[in-house]
Amino acid sequence: MSKLPKLLTIGEVSHRSGVAQTALRFYEDRGLISSTRTTGNQRRYDRSVLRRLAFIRSAQRVGLSLEQISEALATLPEDHAPTKADWARLSRRWRDELDARIDGLQRLRDRLTGCIGCGCLSLRTCTLHNADDKLAELGPGAPLLRPTADRT
Repeated sequence: MSKLPKLLTIGEVSHRSGVAQTALRFYEDRGLISSTRTTGNQRRYDRSVLRRLAFIRSAQRVGLSLEQISEALATLPEDHAPTKADWARLSRRWRDELDARIDGLQRLRDRLTGCIGCGCLSLRTCTLHNADDKLAELGPGAPLLRPTADRT
């Protein structure tokens, strides 16, 4: 049987997760994580919060909003670590959006690399140049850099 304490202090969670204590309190205020309180009103976190924090930070790194993360976490159990089936369900839910983000990032990388490589010496072949505003009908911003799924 494990001798590890079931509940962790905010300092222990911060140290183990690499998330600042202020961010932990912020996430808790937003309902992304939860804690119990001691009689002295100190926060105590279940160990499963470490997995939730890893998920939150990973989702933020790929550009998902806290609202999207919150919606996803609402589908996971709070009282224990999610199962493989829980993670698979969540993964299926985000697959299309993550694929669109990957496509957009690859387009940005490839188009910008081409511009940097040629030095934009020819506006006729530049993929970002919008002569006579012909791309305005495709909406605001840089439509050629948008993920394919967003341009249909």
